[in-house]
Amino acid sequence: MDLKIATRETDGVTVVSCSGRIVFGDEANLLRDTLKKLLGTTRQVLLTLSGVSYIDSGGLGTLVGAYSSARNAGADIKLTGLGQKLRDVLQVTKLVTVFEVYDNEQQAIAAFRRGAA
Repeated sequence: MDLKIATRETDGVTVVSCSGRIVFGDEANLLRDTLKKLLGTTRQVLLTLSGVSYIDSGGLGTLVGAYSSARNAGADIKLTGLGQKLRDVLQVTKLVTVFEVYDNEQQAIAAFRRGAA
């Protein structure tokens, strides 16, 4: 299944909804390019991954690279909508200590607001 990405704005936060697979190749490149473009215009990005069925090491690398680029540009990326498999992958790779992960979109947006205050 190809990766599908939809973006929208909610309370000043750019919400990027992903569905499909985030794997090395076209899918990871699409996500990287989308985030790179968004980070040129916004400082708050929420990645909603509830529709992601699978992520491989290339996909994880893309997430880490986007996070690093965002932090270097003074921006922030938070995650929400992680299924159990994706939570397990982040736990095993210790990336759960890198990313801020929220149970739902409302909690993540509230965290952005707290950080901006």
